[in-house]
Amino acid sequence: MESPHGAAVSAEDFGLEGPRGRVFRNVTFSAEPGELVAIEGPSGSGRTCLLLALSGRMRTTEGHAEVGGLRLPKQAAAVRRIAALGPVPGVSELDPAFTVAEHLGERALLQGRYGSPLRALLRPRAERRAAAEARVDEALEAAGLDPATLPKSGRTSVRDLERLEALRLSVALALIGRPRLLAVDDTDLKLSDAGREQAWALLRSVADAGTTVLAVCSEAPGNVQVVRTAPAGGEADVEEPATAPADDEAHDEDPATEEPAAEGPTTEEETADAFAEARRA
Repeated sequence: MESPHGAAVSAEDFGLEGPRGRVFRNVTFSAEPGELVAIEGPSGSGRTCLLLALSGRMRTTEGHAEVGGLRLPKQAAAVRRIAALGPVPGVSELDPAFTVAEHLGERALLQGRYGSPLRALLRPRAERRAAAEARVDEALEAAGLDPATLPKSGRTSVRDLERLEALRLSVALALIGRPRLLAVDDTDLKLSDAGREQAWALLRSVADAGTTVLAVCSEAPGNVQVVRTAPAGGEADVEEPATAPADDEAHDEDPATEEPAAEGPTTEEETADAFAEARRA
């Protein structure tokens, strides 16, 4: 039975082939509503494309997937209505010149105008404003971000946020729409060991509250289901979560500079090409 909050996600032989080769292939897994799933792989392995495909933002060429009972790629538009993007470079990035308050205000305005039923637009203005503020407060609390603790409170510019604060803001913006699926890219990018732990704790709390979470990373924690886009054999792989959390090994490498696996089916150039092709489509 489908959860009233999270969306069940499944994929079978899910794949994408671009003009220069395969971006990802043979992705097969299933996740229950409210589950946290890590999409793990080196930069250029198609992990972001898989994230966008599962959230209805990129059309695939092989196999199929389902999100909340909606079949991909046929019902991609319907999936987009129940899935929200956290930070995804080139797609849903924060504007560095905007303040935290401006980002929140803009998202609340768009949600009220385009994401609410018609009857909500007929309510008195004061009532609509109070409802929007309540949504923003709820999203900020779920993301663990208190603007009052920032250097200039809500007037703090995005460019002045720490990496983890920016991640929390992006998640809060996505949660304003109360999605059933949250998709987050580069979860562990440029974070310290402590920062990674806090980032995964954040996503775990969102999932525990009922929203299904898909999170791209270079190194997944040990207590989540892992979908790998570039295993040694070139086939997509799925690893079930361990019965107890495993200790993550620290590393200082920036995931953005990692080279794709030598035996993987894609290159960074092929992934970028498919990304551009899908956006044009």
